[in-house]
Amino acid sequence: MRVQVNAVFQGGGVKGIALTGAITVAEQRGFQFHNVAGTSSGAIVASLLAAGYDGEQLRAIIEQTPFATFMGQSMLSSVKVVGPAVRLLLKKGLYSGDPLETWIERLLAAKGIRTFGDLRPQQLRIIASDISQGKLLVLPDDIAKYGIDPLQLTVARAVRMSASLPFFFDPVVIHRKKTFRKTSPLVSNLDTDIYIVDGGVLSNFPLWIFDDEQHGLNRDRRPTPTIGFQLVGRAAQKPRHIGGPLSMLQAMFTTMMDAHDERFIEKHNEFRTIKISTMGVRTTDFDLSKEESSLLFESGVRAASKFFQAWSYQTYVAMAAKWGGVHKI
Repeated sequence: MRVQVNAVFQGGGVKGIALTGAITVAEQRGFQFHNVAGTSSGAIVASLLAAGYDGEQLRAIIEQTPFATFMGQSMLSSVKVVGPAVRLLLKKGLYSGDPLETWIERLLAAKGIRTFGDLRPQQLRIIASDISQGKLLVLPDDIAKYGIDPLQLTVARAVRMSASLPFFFDPVVIHRKKTFRKTSPLVSNLDTDIYIVDGGVLSNFPLWIFDDEQHGLNRDRRPTPTIGFQLVGRAAQKPRHIGGPLSMLQAMFTTMMDAHDERFIEKHNEFRTIKISTMGVRTTDFDLSKEESSLLFESGVRAASKFFQAWSYQTYVAMAAKWGGVHKI
């Protein structure tokens, strides 16, 4: 029997490879993804699913993609010692996120998807963080706050926003006019730069995203369950060499992002969360070997197989009713 579900994918950089293993199992067991959402690497996976890719295709894409190319050096960053520090000062990141955006843009274009207007309404939600104003953004809808038509926002740009790991990739900058009340002839319109970075800064696992609204009934005239795909497990405790302010920033950032994996999942969310071990891989280990990539994929397969062996629609509805207010059933 085919079962429609909403899916939420946690971010975790390169660890997102494990998500594709779990997706493959879900599809093999007859689950179809209705509305999808994600943060960072979870946003990448969600956008490709919304575009029409399946789990096996996602695995092939990942196996063929040299993720280390996303860290291509610019002329500035290639200058030893001083270059990276200057780039970080000027660009707010060690690496440009443009190769990542171009990569996802091409994959989406192959399925005929460019903007959110090319998708079904509410089909895809992407989480990003506005650090200029301290706000969580749910894209595409919240982009309207910056004078941009949500339907014209490209999916690749939204993914780029969500995956802009702080200090690692350049933030996405939105230029807008902010009008101040004139109290003197010297006060006028000023340009205000808005910096958008990785959604994981504020919500790395937005399992709540489908809870506050009613999405109606699925094709079987039943409420649509939500299933979360979470990446868990501490990275291997390899000592980091800290030789200066730059390496210290990198170590602080990696520690901060990996700490998301240790967050406790509330009891009322366990029944709808697939917890996938990340096998000690760090968020920014972009130079993974094929063997390590395969291990992550298989970890997703094992976690999803265990989860779905015990899953039933009736149990889901009963648990949702038990934890009243968790989900609109």
